[in-house]
Amino acid sequence: MFRLAHLSDVHLGPLPQLSLRELASKRVTGWYNWQRNRRRMMFGDTLSDLVVDLKAENPDHIAVTGDLVNLATKKETIASGIWLRDLGTPQTVSLVPGNHDAYVPGALKRSYREWYPYMIGDDPLNSTGKSFPYLRIRENVAILGVSTAEATAPFFATGTFKRGQALRLAKLLETTRALGLFRVVLIHHPPISGSTAWHKRLIGKQFFSKVMRDVGAELVLHGHTHLDTLYWLHGPDKQIPVVGVPSASQAPGGENPPSRYNLFEISGGPATWKLIQRERGAREDEPGIGWVRERELLADGRAVDTEPRADAKPAV
Repeated sequence: MFRLAHLSDVHLGPLPQLSLRELASKRVTGWYNWQRNRRRMMFGDTLSDLVVDLKAENPDHIAVTGDLVNLATKKETIASGIWLRDLGTPQTVSLVPGNHDAYVPGALKRSYREWYPYMIGDDPLNSTGKSFPYLRIRENVAILGVSTAEATAPFFATGTFKRGQALRLAKLLETTRALGLFRVVLIHHPPISGSTAWHKRLIGKQFFSKVMRDVGAELVLHGHTHLDTLYWLHGPDKQIPVVGVPSASQAPGGENPPSRYNLFEISGGPATWKLIQRERGAREDEPGIGWVRERELLADGRAVDTEPRADAKPAV
């Protein structure tokens, strides 16, 4: 059995002191949003408590689906690199960038330089000649990372998935399907129509859906919405679960679900894959990190609750 942990939207805080030059850009709107909302709900011990708990579960691999930073300043990007290295080595942690990691023009290049070992495949060229998508194989699991991150205008948080990346992803999915691997695709923006507001949507999700219909995958993981969600996409011969997770830094008491990570247990083989999703995180009614929900995700598009842990709490 392979155990894959998934967390997202770290938004590592607190914000560093910003210069006037840094504020003379889209960052001023993000700074205001942090001061008004996120500073109160996304700074403190919430993230560190979640990571301590995650490490105690000793997963085989950790997937991080973007938004390590808030405004993508140089200090934030460096600090997030230190956080990544504390989370695990590039061998045990896979990352894809989010829209906040590409907050302003030039920021994404800095993020690539600082976090590069976590966003490259086993073969540095991935047989495509491009950075994304990348392919990593861990035991009987193929981890494929795609990028939807791009700098956008103020008040927009869209992502883009273009035809070229779709073609490369399809090629890698075909190759790993032939190898009999369980294929997990990491993406920041949810590739689902109506899953988020128009100004936060994924542009080009039709290309992603076509790849899933034509070639398929066993699991898609995303962030961006700060919500615990489960959608399904049509594959060539089964339904593909598309799972989102709340922000890893969200404290209890806010509008969104509190800090959480998913722990997926993958067993079986190409004709008999079994996928169990276990959610651990903060609860509204008691301190600490504990079990939130457990369910089996079936190929026919059903999610069936499984026997809860002794300290499990209803989903919030």
